[in-house]
Amino acid sequence: MTNNVGGIDRVIRIIAGLVLIGLAATNTIGAWGWIGVVPLATGIIGWCPAYLPFGIKTCKAK
Repeated sequence: MTNNVGGIDRVIRIIAGLVLIGLAATNTIGAWGWIGVVPLATGIIGWCPAYLPFGIKTCKAK
């Protein structure tokens, strides 16, 4: 499993995930906000399974 999520993409995913989780925790947007766990996890790990079929890589090539 190699990284396929780059720097800016990771930051955006982590922020979006935290915002969604925060909104769900305060019951502002309901239970659907817990879907924020997915972008948060992919941002922290640096790997997104949805990128695989399309061959997308937003990280710098080594």
